[in-house]
Amino acid sequence: MLSVFKYYSVFLVVLAIAAISCQSQNEMDRMVIQNVTGYTFYEDTLREFSAIAFEEGKVVDVYTDTSFNDSGDIKIIDGQGRVMLPGLIDAHAHVMGLGFQQIHVNLAGTPSLKEALRQVEEYASDYPDLNWIEGRGWNHTHWDINRFPTAEELDKIENERPVWLTRVDGHAGWANSKAMELAGITAETEAPQGGEIIRDENGEPTGIFVDAAMDLITSEIPEPTTRERKLAFNNALQQMRSHGLTSVHDAGIGIRDWQLYKSVADSGRLTTRIYAMISGTGATFDTLAQKGPIPSYKQDMLALQSVKIYADGALGSRGAAMINPYSDDPDNRGLLFASEEEMTNKILKTASAGYQTNVHAIGDRANRVVLNTFESVKDSLGNQGLRHRIEHVQIVSEKDIPRFKSLDIIASMQPTHATSDLNMAEDRVGSERIKGGYAWKTFIDQGTVVAFGSDFPVEDVNPFYGLYSAVTRQTQEGEPEGGWYPGERVSRAQALRSFTLDAAYAAHQEKVLGSLEPGKWADFILIDRDFFEIPDQEIWQTEVLESWVAGQKIYSKAD
Repeated sequence: MLSVFKYYSVFLVVLAIAAISCQSQNEMDRMVIQNVTGYTFYEDTLREFSAIAFEEGKVVDVYTDTSFNDSGDIKIIDGQGRVMLPGLIDAHAHVMGLGFQQIHVNLAGTPSLKEALRQVEEYASDYPDLNWIEGRGWNHTHWDINRFPTAEELDKIENERPVWLTRVDGHAGWANSKAMELAGITAETEAPQGGEIIRDENGEPTGIFVDAAMDLITSEIPEPTTRERKLAFNNALQQMRSHGLTSVHDAGIGIRDWQLYKSVADSGRLTTRIYAMISGTGATFDTLAQKGPIPSYKQDMLALQSVKIYADGALGSRGAAMINPYSDDPDNRGLLFASEEEMTNKILKTASAGYQTNVHAIGDRANRVVLNTFESVKDSLGNQGLRHRIEHVQIVSEKDIPRFKSLDIIASMQPTHATSDLNMAEDRVGSERIKGGYAWKTFIDQGTVVAFGSDFPVEDVNPFYGLYSAVTRQTQEGEPEGGWYPGERVSRAQALRSFTLDAAYAAHQEKVLGSLEPGKWADFILIDRDFFEIPDQEIWQTEVLESWVAGQKIYSKAD
């Protein structure tokens, strides 16, 4: 993969510039940015302001109709009438996945199988020295084929080297015949629990591996080198800060990830805060949890006090676990990764050690099992105040929705999932079950904390896409008119809250992040239009002009 490192020095230069900028700003005791149109939640109410003062990286206060002058230890910056918001927080993301997407073949948004194959062929030609061709982002439900793609189709463009392409949701993979050969996959190969090998009418593997079955192929792929990992992480940091993400919740990290994050934080080059979730309850958890939860590292730049586990697969690949069969596949109820008893034991292990536990659950059966599990754990351990979460909460039985409130479970949801899935979601679950689908407002109205995110790189890293989807429930082309199940649209204020203060709450960080209030970190962004005044259609077109973390400018569009 050495040929992909031509961008490496560019990212290091950018980070060096950011570090120099941060150092010069630290020399000032207090800074004031005035002449802005600012919005923040303040004492739980949305407040507009025209100036902000901060020192030592933390907010002194925000002001309205107050003018400051340069005087000794105060530096005044003219905001030039631009719009300021608190730094945006993505409550569910995959940081290294975003970074690797930039150096592998990126199939996100490909409109057809033909175009996807063309991009893979081009990438393979550009990088003839790679032993494996890897990529991500394909979505067959957006192609006019009404089926999964096949290994045979990949073989026509690359049959000498193994190819492995992960579906957009990360819950299915597409292999060519060479990859299956290296993995020893035959008609006799059995899928592991929680996985499926898609087969043809003769029982032969077609090249599609769903959920746990993906490990049959990925176990054969060499681990990325340290240099590759650093490049991917630098790519991800650049993407996040340029889109106004001052904090993200990283949904499932390994030991090498944590070591890399700490190293970058120690060097002062970490430009987006990371609230990391340990991946699973096995050996990785045992290693990373040896010293107990880490609520704050390097002035809240990192935290490690939560765990991510999976209950089921994804809706697009029909791996989401459903109570009743899929409406468009009557012999299929999806994949439950663990029994209720097994899930209970997992969460008892993490919660007993003091870790918030965040469970991926997309189908109504998976959500019910996880709710049952959290109830059992609460009965055993009492109310620990760990703020357990269910991640995605896409299809929930209407009978189960109130249980989120009674059990005090946070709903971690991704608005762009609805607008990406509206072309197929109702086909999958039918007109009745969809009433409990992507039901953000229903959860909010009952008093459940809803934290918004993107699930990047499953969806785009840009949080304004999510803000737009939350407010409109429309595609960027404005479809459908009036929004998809418009009763679940939320106000702009609520959308912003779910991407800031409520996301901070979901990470036990609402006292230091999520709003521009005295004593909190001065994490904010300047954008090119007024989020609360522009037409709905413009929300997703918003551009970030500057991003600041702890009172230090870490991104400027003008640079």
